[in-house]
Formats: sequence, structure tokens, C-alpha cells
Amino acid sequence: MLRGASVDITGGVSGAHPGQTGDVQTEAVTTDMGTARLGATGLEVSRIILGCMSYGDADRGGHPWAMPIDDARPFFRRAIEAGITTFDTANVYSQGSSEEITGELLREFSTRDEVVIATKVHGRMGPGPKGSGLSRAAILTQVDASLTRLGTDYIDLYQIHRWDPETPIEETMEALHDVVRAGKARYIGASSMWAWQFAQAQHAALVNGWTPFVSMQDQYNLVQREEEREMHPYCLDTGVGVIPWSPLARGRLAREWDAGGTARSETDRFGKALYRQDEQADRAILDAVGAIASERGVPRAQIALAWVLAKEAVTAPIVGATKLPQLDDAIAAERIELTDDEIERLEAPYTPRRAEGFA
Repeated sequence: MLRGASVDITGGVSGAHPGQTGDVQTEAVTTDMGTARLGATGLEVSRIILGCMSYGDADRGGHPWAMPIDDARPFFRRAIEAGITTFDTANVYSQGSSEEITGELLREFSTRDEVVIATKVHGRMGPGPKGSGLSRAAILTQVDASLTRLGTDYIDLYQIHRWDPETPIEETMEALHDVVRAGKARYIGASSMWAWQFAQAQHAALVNGWTPFVSMQDQYNLVQREEEREMHPYCLDTGVGVIPWSPLARGRLAREWDAGGTARSETDRFGKALYRQDEQADRAILDAVGAIASERGVPRAQIALAWVLAKEAVTAPIVGATKLPQLDDAIAAERIELTDDEIERLEAPYTPRRAEGFA
């Protein structure tokens, strides 16, 4: 086991943080990663969750930037060393190979009881009626497939990846309840959907005595804050933990407005459709992130993530990384406390926009 180590974030700092100006602090980040209970449950998760979508077979699925297991290994080692205990993947990521890599590397660097594994179901995994969606048949088939790929006999948090308009929500919730009752999942969660849909699912569970969702994995960052209107107040009121995806807006908040893109941004078809609604306001937000980062002498990513971590509704953001300094920034962000004035400066340029990313 890797215990008691410190994580050195000094290497390559000057070139590792796109868009950062000024001197960057080079302190070591130790293993005192914070933890939080997931909503009103007793499940303890690390305040940073490692998103594992970037680790998989680039020839399987739609993620050509995905990293094979040997390239992914340093990220899992660094995460475990730093005290990250919670890892999020999905069956559809690189057609199951992300789950395979996640399971294998967690066995290599930790024990099953020391980590929290979250995965998701909904996307197309194969032909036929059991290959996608949230029908009873699909869920019961796909959970067994995920368990096999992960190499475990239970999933800590089993999430529906999106809403399935073709399946009655009662059928979905009863099937998920049966998954929990069978011991194949400890808790269940949901991901991006309208607040009324999430409330409908929770109501179905409540009136039928089924297992409710304990978490919402939604899109939330400085340039997409629409979840503050309904979803987050609902989650706070009902004890649901929020674990946002894309807290850095696909990396936009980690670099200057005019900085070049990455290999992922050039090939991420889903990501290309996001964050294009009000570029003037977005540029002002990025400028505010850059100014505060420069004043503090830290990379932009740390400021943007610290803002997410400061939100009452948020349990822990899900952070992906394809370069080790990106993971180091996430680890360091957990130690940053923004002032009220800094938060106001970051939020002031935001303009209302359409919710996106539900499809």
C-alpha cells in the first residue's frame, strides 16, 4: 500500500499550467485529503474524485484521447498517495475498457475496502434490447457486465448516466432497488437531467419503498451554473450529494482564452457542443480566474476548482487528468479557501444561459 507519502508538484511547473501568469507556488501536497459524507448517507468520499473517462482503449468507443493502462498507472498511484479514495467511471467509457483499467489499477495500489468505486449505466454497449437504456432487462444485464470488468463483487455507487424517455421511471427505480437488494451496489445515483425528472424518480422510490438516489452527478462550473436554480436547492433540501462533472469546463477554465486547445478538445465531439452560448461573459470569467490565480501565485485550475469546492451543495467535484500536473492542481485546490471578494469577482460576469449536456 502507498501510505504516508507526499506528492511533489514542483516538477515542470513553468510549462505545465497553460494560461498561468506570475510565479507559481511549489509546495508539496501531502496525504491529508479532506473527506465528506455523500449527501445524507454515511458513505465517506474524498473531496476530489478522480474521473476515469480518460483511461481506456483509444480504439474502443469514441474517446481517441484515452490512455492505455501503462500510461494511466501513474495517475492512480498519485491519486492514492494523495488520499483520493473515490473513482468514477462508466460502462460506456471506451466501451468498457475504462472500467477494466480502473478495476485493475485500484487492485494494484489499494484494497477494495479502502476505495469507493462509482460507475454508470445507460449508453449503448452492444446490440439488442439489453445493450443500452434503463429498462429492467438492460440494467440487470449491464450491472453484471460492469462487475466483471471492474473485477469486484459490488459497486459502491451505481448511477444512471442519463434519463431514459423510453422506459417508465418506476421500472428503472425498481430494477435499481433490486440491484441494491442483491448486494451488487451499495448506493445509487443519477446524472444530468431536469430537476423535475430527478424529483419524479425520487418520488417513485419514496412511494414504493424502493432505494432512492443519494447523489446527482451534474455539470457545474464557473461558466455553466444553471444547476443553481433548481437542482442544487432540491439536492440540499433532500440530502442528495452533488458530485459535478466538468468542473473546469473541459479545461477552458485552466487556460487563457486565446490559448490553444488540447488533443482531447480537438477530438471530443460531445465537448465541442458545450460552452458556446455567451463567449463575451465566458471570457470575462476566464480573465477573473486568471487575475486571482496570478495574485495568489497558483495555477488557474486551482482557483476554478476551489470555487466549486466552496459551494454548499457540492460534495466533491469529479476531475479528469491526462497530465500529472492537472491531477496535482486538483489535489492542491482542496486546500485553497477563496475570500468572499474573490468569489464575487469570479461570479459577477456570469449571464443566464440554457442548461446543456443532458443528452
